[in-house]
Amino acid sequence: MIPRSLSSRRRQAPVAVLAAMLLAAAAAHAADTSAARQLERWSAASGAPGDAERGRIFFTSRHGGEWSCASCHRDAPLTPGRHASTGKAIDPIAPAANPAAFTDTARVDKWFRRNCKDVLGRECSAREKADVLAYLLGLGR
Repeated sequence: MIPRSLSSRRRQAPVAVLAAMLLAAAAAHAADTSAARQLERWSAASGAPGDAERGRIFFTSRHGGEWSCASCHRDAPLTPGRHASTGKAIDPIAPAANPAAFTDTARVDKWFRRNCKDVLGRECSAREKADVLAYLLGLGR
């Protein structure tokens, strides 16, 4: 006869392995869709879906200052960029070329805040963020 504690541990091991596999699959799925979740978040905040064409125009236009988003991220954000003033290399920003782009909400908020202030002199609106994300998500697909 198997002691009761040993028997229950044997049953728990496959359950723990299965749970770990499900968590890993969920994490992989979350990473694959996090840019889309960011788009959903900003679209909901703006009350309208992101518009890729409006996002492209926003991304490539100067807004009264020296820089546009494309100044650092290139007109084709599927390739690495370079910071306009420091020359520091920047990973591609389009999720199709950089799956890590837009995977962390805190970083997304930080970089939108910082870059919008550089380009616009203010924070971007939720609509502007949704439009840019719709544009970037559509690249390379």
